[in-house]
Amino acid sequence: MQTKLRSDTFLQQAMDTCGDAVYRLALCRLNSRADAEDVYQEVFLRLLRDDTDFRDTEHLKAWLLRVTLSRCTDLRRSAWFKRTAPMEAAADAAAPEPESSSELWQAVHALPDDQRIAVWLHYVEGYRTEEIAEMVGCRPATVRTRLYRARKQLKLDLEGSYDEEQLERTEGHQGSAGAQGANAGSSS
Repeated sequence: MQTKLRSDTFLQQAMDTCGDAVYRLALCRLNSRADAEDVYQEVFLRLLRDDTDFRDTEHLKAWLLRVTLSRCTDLRRSAWFKRTAPMEAAADAAAPEPESSSELWQAVHALPDDQRIAVWLHYVEGYRTEEIAEMVGCRPATVRTRLYRARKQLKLDLEGSYDEEQLERTEGHQGSAGAQGANAGSSS
């Protein structure tokens, strides 16, 4: 028995509209460009063979992101994944961010997986907590808790780096002023 495949046009449109989101989510979850590319291919192969009737583009995108998360989880549980070491950091593979936000994205990548995924889906992809809960298979209250904890951790991390920068600038400024004062005092 041969299964009916979706048209090339449908698949191409899905890849054009949702492909970046699928890849970025896989990269965010797996921290490896090669693994994210593998998941990307598997997700769209599954779409090719799947016979779900999608109401609209948002329904398609939500389905693709759910499948992406599921495939990432399966990959991370596999014996092969547990025995391999990543060859690159996700920061190298991620799209370049503006200089002002690079600290933010480094802090986001340092979050635990469940919090990072919630932040990504909420702030980057624009999903509501109820939609994220459906995608990741938990309650909306759990997603809100993850977002709260992530925001709290990001605030601590980013305020700490901001305080350190301010302290370095202040010490550097005082150090140069102090050196000028010492030079002035020694020349008298």
